[in-house]
Amino acid sequence: MPNKPPLRIAMTGYGFMGAAHSQGWRVAPRFFDLPAEPEMTLLVGRNAEAASAAAEKFGWAETATDWRDAVARDDIDVIDIVTPGDSHVDIAIAALEAGKHVLCEKPLANSVEEARAMADAAARAAERGVYAMVGFTYRRVPAATFARDLVASGAVGEVRQVRAMYLQDWLVDPEVPLAWRLQKHLAGSGALGDIGAHAIDLAQFITGQKLTSVSGMLETFVKQRPKLASSSGLAGTASDEMGDVTVDDLALFTGRFDGGAVGSFEATRMSTGRKNALRIEVAGSKGAISFDLEDLNSLGFYDATAPAGRQGFTKIMVTEPVHPYIEAWWPSGHTLGYEHGFTHQARDFVVGVVGGTQPTPSFADGLQVQQVLDAVERSAESGSAWIPTSESAGSPASVSSLVSPTKE
Repeated sequence: MPNKPPLRIAMTGYGFMGAAHSQGWRVAPRFFDLPAEPEMTLLVGRNAEAASAAAEKFGWAETATDWRDAVARDDIDVIDIVTPGDSHVDIAIAALEAGKHVLCEKPLANSVEEARAMADAAARAAERGVYAMVGFTYRRVPAATFARDLVASGAVGEVRQVRAMYLQDWLVDPEVPLAWRLQKHLAGSGALGDIGAHAIDLAQFITGQKLTSVSGMLETFVKQRPKLASSSGLAGTASDEMGDVTVDDLALFTGRFDGGAVGSFEATRMSTGRKNALRIEVAGSKGAISFDLEDLNSLGFYDATAPAGRQGFTKIMVTEPVHPYIEAWWPSGHTLGYEHGFTHQARDFVVGVVGGTQPTPSFADGLQVQQVLDAVERSAESGSAWIPTSESAGSPASVSSLVSPTKE
């Protein structure tokens, strides 16, 4: 597009999230008036042949097999991290120190120590006008953003209770192979970190309150699975060899918020029949809202101040130009899909970094969610009733002790 500076992007990783992020980068400048033109310059993957095929499919100009090449290049402005969690800390800190803006998939890291090092690096970089954002994409579903706006306006009154759950069933079959998401050294945790992090962030985003203490339990129902022979996105083929599942299949916990609300949370990959049901209900003194990702174009709203004969949940179709993000899209009533959240994420990231404003959620926000995840794990391991989220396991680690120059 004429008269707009380029924002040259390198993406590390090319699986399921790589496809989603690529869609966001491609589409955002076509529907939103951005202050810079995102250029899909480089895709990085260790398998040269697979990376080349993904680049051609998704629309990336070049490929590389080492993320360090992307960090070292002067013609790269942004590093987009969609790799497994064990590599986030290395890539993000190196990129920030090299003056690259960073977009990193959630959860931010595999531990509080790593997340703290990343947040510290992001804070130092922000002083130089270099910004980092964590990809809690569901904030950018128009109905979820509208829910936040309603709560902030006082539409539900004093927030008293939150119920949040993320329900999937893709691990019900014990023959599903042992992908990286089922190995703690790669993923950090299971359902808790992978999808529970979304429930935590969305609950805090919509209510404007932070979790201060939690009490939880974790369960691994299938403790061994066939090792992976090959993979494609979230799917894969099994080998004849078995391996240990080292993460949770289910996380249940309760929590207290700093604004006085209480909450219950569930994250599971064992909810038979549920494919991708991220649900949240916020109950307040004057009303309530309810959202379900499997019905993502609508929001339930209950007005407790209405006359008794007219009370009941109203289904609001969040497809009007007055709703968040919708003005850029289709006529009223024409719905959006899962992929649009990634376009909105790309839009907000570009507007923030080019405008010199910290895009949200920041790495500090990602660290706070990581502390909640850590507190849930420690509560489950110890059997303790309540664990404060401000505490973290172990002592703070230095950046040098976390970043390995040879880690792949």
